[in-house]
Amino acid sequence: MKKYGLSPNKALGQNFLVDEYHLAEIVKAADLSGAEEVLEVGPGLGSLSRHLAEEAARLVVVELDGKLLPPLRENLSDYSNIEIIQDDILKLKLSDVFSKSGYQVIANIPYYLTSRLIRHLLEQEQQPAKLALTVQKEVAERACASPPKMSLLSLSVQLYGSPRIAHRIPAGAFYPEPKIDSALLIVEVFDRAKFSAEHIDSFFKLTKAAFQQKRKTLANSLASLPGWTKDYAGEQLVAADIDPQRRPQTLDLDEWERLVKADKK
Repeated sequence: MKKYGLSPNKALGQNFLVDEYHLAEIVKAADLSGAEEVLEVGPGLGSLSRHLAEEAARLVVVELDGKLLPPLRENLSDYSNIEIIQDDILKLKLSDVFSKSGYQVIANIPYYLTSRLIRHLLEQEQQPAKLALTVQKEVAERACASPPKMSLLSLSVQLYGSPRIAHRIPAGAFYPEPKIDSALLIVEVFDRAKFSAEHIDSFFKLTKAAFQQKRKTLANSLASLPGWTKDYAGEQLVAADIDPQRRPQTLDLDEWERLVKADKK
């Protein structure tokens, strides 16, 4: 970065993972066979990219910050299996990049992007088989939570795949050093989501309303939905065999599915 007159961009959440031990552990946890296509989001200067290129058949790296492209290209010039794309990953249609599902996403992602990026990846037409993402430790723990500590993030992730924490990474492994430790979140993506496509929009409509007021009972929080009242919310919850006095973080996916199917609006 000094060579190119650059400094980390705080607005883009740039904290580069530079510790070689932890870079190697990420690739080890991803368990690549050498035949995979891999997507890396936010490669920065290519520290992780070099490790991935050694193990993957094809590596596509997507970097938003154009200032990082010259050093990135220099650092990756020895590898013929890498494609560099400058774009916003949230606007990139991955079916234009991968001809089929089954690729892996392995990345040290900006903290501010975590929830939106995970959902964006899991809702692609060409879906990844696995995510291996370095995120804030607390975020990884939230993604893996079970009742009574569910969140919109854990529901969103577990709708599409099975999450686990594979490795913990101290703040000192990054430059600049963040204020919090990180963890490697692995999500083994299901062949199909737990809900049918026709119910997914309703699921997110209900869960977003519930978690916007998660300290309230479900009967009260769901009453904020258009066309709903507290009485109607209570009726739908009872029809789904859910106590209206419960709070959203106590429900598992099966209970949300029953509520979605009970909703007639």
